[in-house]
Amino acid sequence: MGEYVNAGGVRTYYETHGEGEPLVLLHGGLATAESWAMQIPALAERYRLYVPERRGHGRTPDVAGPMTYEMMAADTAAFLDAASTGTAHLVGWSDGAVVGMLVALRRPELLRKLVVIGQYFNFDGQVPEFRAMIEYWGSELPEELHELYDRVSPDGPEHFPVVLEKMMRMWRKEPEIALPELAGVRAPTLLMQGDDDIVKVEHSSALAATLPDAQLAIIPGSSHMAPLEKPDLVNRLILEYLSDHQPEKMMSLRG
Repeated sequence: MGEYVNAGGVRTYYETHGEGEPLVLLHGGLATAESWAMQIPALAERYRLYVPERRGHGRTPDVAGPMTYEMMAADTAAFLDAASTGTAHLVGWSDGAVVGMLVALRRPELLRKLVVIGQYFNFDGQVPEFRAMIEYWGSELPEELHELYDRVSPDGPEHFPVVLEKMMRMWRKEPEIALPELAGVRAPTLLMQGDDDIVKVEHSSALAATLPDAQLAIIPGSSHMAPLEKPDLVNRLILEYLSDHQPEKMMSLRG
């Protein structure tokens, strides 16, 4: 079921599914709530899901001015306050992973556990092929992304070039977060990525070592689209991680 809430001045569309502890799903760049279609049924069996769409995405209108990750994190924190989710689990994919990490850093009282999927946090962690893809998208964006925007945006199809230009500008400059800064994230965090993703495995491994409480999962035979390519495995890893009952390590070398 979809509805709107005023979140810090942004008329934010969101959907809710299931019952239980609150779990918020944060979509990727130029995506919508529908991108979580392969996760929602499984996760809604245990959790009350909140699936918001950020400014200029899906059914949430754009807002004048540029887009930045910090701005979208502030919007997300405002959404959590406005929707009265209380302390929630956050799962972010791609751009949503940066947004979730920044919420964990800036508003730690809002989070219980964090899952981030398929994302680098500075350009040292970006695979070079993705930089080339971003530049290509500037002139030849996949038509299905344009069509997705056209079908649901309250701003109309003619506004899509404005949103795309804002996103391209952001992607060319951000994220650029030094890993030591993320050591301030106190929420237990699962880092997940495909073995053929837009983020280097070494970057995720270094981040896992930097965070105070982190686990790392590399999904074999998958790309940046792992939640769609291997949904059963991704869903199981999310559910097991968010569970209160974690199996004890039998031969831990690092605690």
